[in-house]
This record gives sequence, structure tokens and C-alpha cells, in this order.
Amino acid sequence: MTKDKAKNDLWLKEIAPSDGLRKWFIHDSKKWNDFKKKYRLELRKKPEFILKIKQAEKEEGTATLLYSAKDEKHNQAIALSEILQET
Repeated sequence: MTKDKAKNDLWLKEIAPSDGLRKWFIHDSKKWNDFKKKYRLELRKKPEFILKIKQAEKEEGTATLLYSAKDEKHNQAIALSEILQET
């Protein structure tokens, strides 16, 4: 799905894991817990983006996180969802 077809209200590409982290992870489920820890550390340096998502969720009643990975259980949206629930 393209960005235009997604018809999203908020597009925060800055909240994605760094290229280095994504390349290290390569969707290897054995690295999942370490990926989540490292991603969480990256996001601590970007609190404004977490706040933007939380605000959008408050205003709209829900937030839908998109991802392009084929693995539905081990991807950045799942990790980000967990992080949002903790904050």
C-alpha cells in the first residue's frame, strides 16, 4: 500500500527504527526481545513523536500503526504498540 492509498492522518517516518537497527534485526524472531529493547532506547531520544501519536490517539479515539514487514508478530508496529501502552 502506498502512502497516498493509506489515507493516514499522521505519517511519522522519524519514529521508525534506525537503518542500522532494522538491518541488524532482519526480522529474525530470535532477536525480537533485543530488537524491542534497542528500539525502545532509540525512541527515548524521540519523545516528541511518541507524544504526537498519543495526542492523535486521544483526538481520534484510536491509532492504527502501519508496517511493511511480512512477519505479523515481529515488526516495528508491534514493538511500538507495546511501548505506547507502557507510556
